Amino acid sequence: MIRRILLGFMGLHILHHASKEPITGVFMIEELRRHGYEVSPGTIYPLLHKMEVSGLLKSRWEVRNGKRVRLYEITPKGLEVLEEGKKKVKELCNEILGDCDE
Repeated sequence: MIRRILLGFMGLHILHHASKEPITGVFMIEELRRHGYEVSPGTIYPLLHKMEVSGLLKSRWEVRNGKRVRLYEITPKGLEVLEEGKKKVKELCNEILGDCDE
């Protein structure tokens, strides 16, 4: 059960960063690690793919430092889901932890 909850939060975290700039799987692994999550490529790439199939992200290939890298960007549908997710997280945060606006 906790894995499903964490994957949901990871999805919102991915959408958040993808709304700021194009992201890579490696970037998200490192970003999640910075927050204390040890996420393997076997977790992050299927999640990114599922989010792309669901229409939340779109991807393109780019060459960086001589290597092909897949960049993910948020879609209009992804922005809608992110905004709705932020509302739900804030509501739950306020109920569980108290005032989350501080």
